[in-house]
Amino acid sequence: MHKQTLKLVYSDISSWIISASLFSILFIFMLSARDFLFFEPFFAFQLPVDWILSFVLIIIVSGLVALVTSLAVFQMRTIKANSKKTGTGIVGSVIGVGAGICTSCGQIGFTIISTFGVAGATSLSFLTEYEIPIRLLAIAILSGTYFVMIKGITKGCKVNLNNDGMINP
Repeated sequence: MHKQTLKLVYSDISSWIISASLFSILFIFMLSARDFLFFEPFFAFQLPVDWILSFVLIIIVSGLVALVTSLAVFQMRTIKANSKKTGTGIVGSVIGVGAGICTSCGQIGFTIISTFGVAGATSLSFLTEYEIPIRLLAIAILSGTYFVMIKGITKGCKVNLNNDGMINP
């Protein structure tokens, strides 16, 4: 079921473009927010040994967001699903991204602390302390959204593909 649906979704070049561009943008943004990637005063990348788990989780969240968004776009375009069905993919992506980005890391955190004062500092200390569990929650949300989207596409579009990727009559 998953394999056939993914073949169908990614048979169009626009799905590949959406996934690749969204993954790249989100991946670079999250690396920059977590201080893995620096653009000023010169371009640099660092990956300390104790941050490897965070780096891997960033890759997974970025990939799942790209995948779920491509599925949602495909469902909106092809199946012409109602807004309630496609909303699952969009809402899941937004929640997954929101939970997956550590806003307390890097320059974003300093901006929020200076804007909101003690309340901002308190909320950011919570986010810093529970960064890994929050990213794991984002992965769980995005995984659930993926399965709901696959089920919706499978129900809305009854197409059987053979091993060559061709549509069976």
